Amino acid sequence: MVLTLLIFLLVYVAMGFGTLPGFKVDRTGAAIVGAFALMVVGSITPKAAWEAIDYRSIGMLFGLMVVSAAFVVSGFYAWAAERVASLPVSPPVLLAVLIAVSGFLSSLLTNDVVVVAMTPLLVSLTMARGLNPVPFLLAFCFAANTGSSGTLIGSPQNMIAAQGLGLSFNGFLKVTLLPALLSLPIIWALLALMYRNRWHLSGNAPSANAADKAPVTPAFDMTETIKAGLVTLAVVAAFVWSDWPKELIALGAAGVLLINRTIASSDMLKHVDGNLLLLIMGLFVVNAAMASTGLPQQLLGDLRSAGINLNDPISLFLVGGILSNIVGNNPAVMLLVPVLDSAHNADALGAALVLGTGFSSNLIVFGSLAGIIVVEQAAASGVKISFAEFAKAGVPVTLVCMAMAAAWILWL
Repeated sequence: MVLTLLIFLLVYVAMGFGTLPGFKVDRTGAAIVGAFALMVVGSITPKAAWEAIDYRSIGMLFGLMVVSAAFVVSGFYAWAAERVASLPVSPPVLLAVLIAVSGFLSSLLTNDVVVVAMTPLLVSLTMARGLNPVPFLLAFCFAANTGSSGTLIGSPQNMIAAQGLGLSFNGFLKVTLLPALLSLPIIWALLALMYRNRWHLSGNAPSANAADKAPVTPAFDMTETIKAGLVTLAVVAAFVWSDWPKELIALGAAGVLLINRTIASSDMLKHVDGNLLLLIMGLFVVNAAMASTGLPQQLLGDLRSAGINLNDPISLFLVGGILSNIVGNNPAVMLLVPVLDSAHNADALGAALVLGTGFSSNLIVFGSLAGIIVVEQAAASGVKISFAEFAKAGVPVTLVCMAMAAAWILWL
């Protein structure tokens, strides 16, 4: 038990810091090494490790990543970014349009893929107009995090939560869509207020020559975009109106898109986040080994004795929000789902878990993978978004959105 606890803690230290202190081992590496170590020391058998991996969540996530990748290789994301950023409108209106686009795309396609594909383009396009890219990048990131909370397919943690609590696509939509939509005007109002006198590049801002650093993107292919769009609509329709297993729907859609006469399957698969899939698989094993010790169950009892009942939606909402900013939203959901009793009020628990981990992700840079992607890709394009700059906007956005979501959860 001591070795199991030690390995578990080291893995989650890496989740919190982004790397294992003293080693060049990132989150994915820590999860995989931790899973291997637990098998080697006998904390979990290889057979039990394989069985601990939820193939349904992994299958659905992989399939939907391929669907989202189809929009990358078709040039849709680049086309959408260019069309939005070049609209002949004022900066506040452009901010509103960008927030709406980010929230919509992230609710239908994996939010991290959307952010990866569009961030460098938004930097170059806003700077080409002489605009300060920071408020637009922050708005895009914040809207991706909250907008993706609205549907089961918006983010990996949503899929894991839905599978663990047995929520249907429609059931998930019923309890998360409205607060996800309400979060978007909140983001716009707060950022428009904060940056009302800083819409344009100043003399000490990064040179507009950074606009020349725009990445090379695929040419827009209308046929492939329509194909990807039709497959996406078919996936959503199947989720809504059929009883087919969700992972089979997603994998079937991936198979259809990978069979292509003009785009190589390897070009599409390279946009699938294999590191994220491996991280989640490793954490399934690490968490299962820890659960076998009985310690999580004992901790749950201690928390209940202290007045913190994770099966109370508001308690779960707050704990999920705090935990996601410590270890990340995917690990937080994976830690919390196994200790929840989905037999009672699964809808409210699902809303609490998804909204708590999703809305709190905007607090600091490291609160979400989307935040890390935006800051790192902006820096690569010559735009610095400091920790303080991110938090200055992220803290009020998070607090207001969390307050609104808490009121919604109390109403459920």
